[in-house]
Amino acid sequence: MTESNFQIRLLQRHEMSAIIERAAQESWNPGLQDHFAFYEADPHGFFVGELNGQPIAHISAVNYNDEYGFIGLYIVSKDYRGKGYGLALWNHAVRRIQHLACGLDGVPDQIENYKKSGFVYAFRQMRLACTALAVPKPDLVYELVPESPILNLIHYDTAIFGTARENFCRTWLTMSNAKAFYTTAQNDNITGYAVIRKCIEGYKIGPLFAANSVIAENLFLACHSAASSGETVYIDMPEVNPSTRKFIERYALELVFETARMYTRQKPEILIDHVFSVTTFELG
Repeated sequence: MTESNFQIRLLQRHEMSAIIERAAQESWNPGLQDHFAFYEADPHGFFVGELNGQPIAHISAVNYNDEYGFIGLYIVSKDYRGKGYGLALWNHAVRRIQHLACGLDGVPDQIENYKKSGFVYAFRQMRLACTALAVPKPDLVYELVPESPILNLIHYDTAIFGTARENFCRTWLTMSNAKAFYTTAQNDNITGYAVIRKCIEGYKIGPLFAANSVIAENLFLACHSAASSGETVYIDMPEVNPSTRKFIERYALELVFETARMYTRQKPEILIDHVFSVTTFELG
């Protein structure tokens, strides 16, 4: 690696679509508008590595609220792998949020490399898929509309996710290629919510947070009611939540990909039994 010809800089808002394009090239199947919400999570958390002025690598190191960070979108162009450029970019990202508890979803064969940077394996994540179910939206599930209690949903998200991410949530919940659904108790407290969004291929559900498996299943079906017939619907389930097995068996979900969730320092207080799908492998 020639240090003088390789530069790392902050990615600007108008360049964020490049991350989605690069992720699509790697067959990660991002959501069509994910980059809008990603940027709102932390405008200073996305980096590009340039060689002789040409972008060859990207990474994110998102600081949600000076409590919790997440590293993702770590992609190096194939022709430049193994030459030190990716490692330099990785170290830059780690330094940026090394003072925080930090998570990542990495491919299993890189676990040992991530351990070298202080990450500890926590649990397996499973990307599962099936063809969109031809079902109506359950009556007990509400679709998010402008009059909906979005602030209540954000507070609920904080309780389950383990740390606040209001700017991200506001954008994620209202993307034009997405639909959000929620459930409430008799006292109008939120008991679950889910988002389904259009991706390069098919749809993804994420997050799907719920107080129990019955609510989770209603939200799961509501998301499918919003998908086009014949399309594939993906969902990223943490294996550590035992209730996810019921979904896998009942709906014959097929495993298509997996990651290893890892953390540094003290991990956030995630209510994992309420997590039936993580939001996104890229930002946690």
